[in-house]
Amino acid sequence: MNIILNPERKEWNELLKRSALKSDSIQGVVCEILEHIKKEGDKAVKEYEEKFDKACISSLAVSQQEFDDATKEISEDLKKAIDLALKNITTFHASQKFEGKKVTTCPGVTCWQKAVAIEKVGLYIPGGTAPLFSTVLMLAAPARIAGCKEIILCTPPNKEGKIHPAILYAAQAAGVSKIFKVGGVQAIGAMAYGTESIPKVYKIFGPGNQYVTAAKQQVSLHDVAIDMPAGPSEVAVLADETANPAFVAADLLSQAEHGIDSQAILITVSKTLLEAVSTEVKKQLAVLPRKEIAEQSLSNSRLILVNQMDEAIDMVNQYAPEHLIIETKNYSDITERIVNAGSVFLGSYSPESAGDYASGTNHTLPTNGYAKAYSGVSLDSFIRKITFQEVTKEGIGNIGKAIEIMAANEHLDAHKNAITVRLNSRNN
Repeated sequence: MNIILNPERKEWNELLKRSALKSDSIQGVVCEILEHIKKEGDKAVKEYEEKFDKACISSLAVSQQEFDDATKEISEDLKKAIDLALKNITTFHASQKFEGKKVTTCPGVTCWQKAVAIEKVGLYIPGGTAPLFSTVLMLAAPARIAGCKEIILCTPPNKEGKIHPAILYAAQAAGVSKIFKVGGVQAIGAMAYGTESIPKVYKIFGPGNQYVTAAKQQVSLHDVAIDMPAGPSEVAVLADETANPAFVAADLLSQAEHGIDSQAILITVSKTLLEAVSTEVKKQLAVLPRKEIAEQSLSNSRLILVNQMDEAIDMVNQYAPEHLIIETKNYSDITERIVNAGSVFLGSYSPESAGDYASGTNHTLPTNGYAKAYSGVSLDSFIRKITFQEVTKEGIGNIGKAIEIMAANEHLDAHKNAITVRLNSRNN
């Protein structure tokens, strides 16, 4: 990992850069694939599955037999772990249910909101280097709680045309309607446009590589909504001399093993801790099964020493990490000063892994600095709030004149007249 000691503020922008997204070079490729999917439907999807995932697929949909087999193939321990995580995720997201109330803004004028589920949602679950069945839970559970009528899931198959049994088990447990063996850009296109087999959805959720990210951004311009802009995963650890170096190193490595373009950053006021963490990272890295992936990720990662905690907090807020772990003696006080982060983990026993799997919070979060403007996935992500208003004869009398004046000054005479005819009718 790169060690940086006491950088000046003018150096922070360069220091906190993420891995460069190769968006310009892949946009054309993505556009071509999407257009092919739009025109040729299932035929194009199957072609791309064979090309990219090396899988010859006869039927894109997962059969009931495949679901039944998946239940038998995974261990009871894993089933229990998935069930526990689902319970906690459900509990946390169910607590977010919106309760609208009617508000009388003035006599005779009543306004309110109603939460309505998005009817059709598409979930993308990467296959890549790991079967992310945890992401199935994070997306499907709130979709089900929100009341989405149709929950479609796409995930890439292996070369034999099969999906990891844990993904299938998690999907059934969480309430997914239909699952399709489709990965990458072709999955995003299929859910955005609809094919003979795969229904068109109204909003697409889920992480992915740079091609998937580019595809989501392209289809969001005209065809379908998406959860948020997303890129490679990242973590920042804010720590002082009281932090456990082994814990910090483990947290950095748990992020680094996600992918070669992931990023892990330690920001600390203790040089002793920084040096100890550097040693621990090397020690723990040596025995990781995904060592090669983590090593490449760590080449883009940082151990940063600053002079004061105020500087450290400012640096965190400027970086706006997807995940932030605070391992300091006064983390409760520091928490109040954090304004830019996707999800925050407090104290020595709150690793990112807890939120990734089973604490109950959602792990689908804004990356690449988007935490300055976006929230992570929540129950609200799967609903729309429709506003209602009821204006009585008394109410139009109370606000009508003001509306007439405002409409006239915007030179919108028909708007004014819609009020005038009602005001006049009261006298008839």
